[in-house]
Amino acid sequence: MGGLSLWHWLIVLVIVVLVFGTKRLGNVGKDLGEAVKGFKKGMHDEDDKPAAQLRDDSRDAGQQSSDTANKQDDRTPR
Repeated sequence: MGGLSLWHWLIVLVIVVLVFGTKRLGNVGKDLGEAVKGFKKGMHDEDDKPAAQLRDDSRDAGQQSSDTANKQDDRTPR
């Protein structure tokens, strides 16, 4: 009555394949693999940026948002 044995997992796998089909399961596996690759690439690209450049990018983003806010204030009628 403890854990599930290998036979239990095989039965579950057969039921899942019967319900979803191999094509849909293959597509899900492919999409999941691409998502993991994209995540790893994003993490690797982030590591390549020096910390000083990251701080500059965040400061520039803050400056752009305040510039946008100032432009919107100029459009309001007075």
